[in-house]
Amino acid sequence: IFGWLAVLYPLIVRFNSLDGDIFGPGFLRNIFPFLGLLAFSLLWLHSMSGVFEPWLRKHIQFDRFVHVTASIILVSIILHPLLLLASLSFNIKNVFLYYGAPYIWLAIIGWLLLITYDIGKALKKYEFFAKNWNNILAISTIGFLLTFFHSLALGSDLQRGPLRWVWIFYGTTAILATIWTYGIKRFLRK
Repeated sequence: IFGWLAVLYPLIVRFNSLDGDIFGPGFLRNIFPFLGLLAFSLLWLHSMSGVFEPWLRKHIQFDRFVHVTASIILVSIILHPLLLLASLSFNIKNVFLYYGAPYIWLAIIGWLLLITYDIGKALKKYEFFAKNWNNILAISTIGFLLTFFHSLALGSDLQRGPLRWVWIFYGTTAILATIWTYGIKRFLRK
């Protein structure tokens, strides 16, 4: 239930913030934020699941959870910028004009780092990718953290109100989970 709430709450806040007809002329501009919120919320669940993986494996079909949510994340991180670009008639200059270059660059770099997970997963049958799987996970997680700063700065629903505080909680706990999963936990295993 907690996982569902963690993902659905931001989507409900976004839906409630819409004025008028969601399917009207601004449809693409209305819908692309949903995909960013969905991807980030699911990525947050992934970061938390790294901390609680042994416990989760006893209580849920963990590998299936990761597979299904990773697929939803991939579709979301592809469609989020694509729908934004489509809403701006694919004029990349306008993206930088409307949203500010530093946070767009954070998004681009974060996206490239995030996509390493999906590329690595597809190529995991090759020795290089299998051998470096933990590095791929770490690189992808850095991409996730960069998207946190991108979303906090640019997300229209994250500028004020309770969702901003939820997002700060997500980001802070994701950073702590990353330190645990890729730092302390690995050090303790040695």
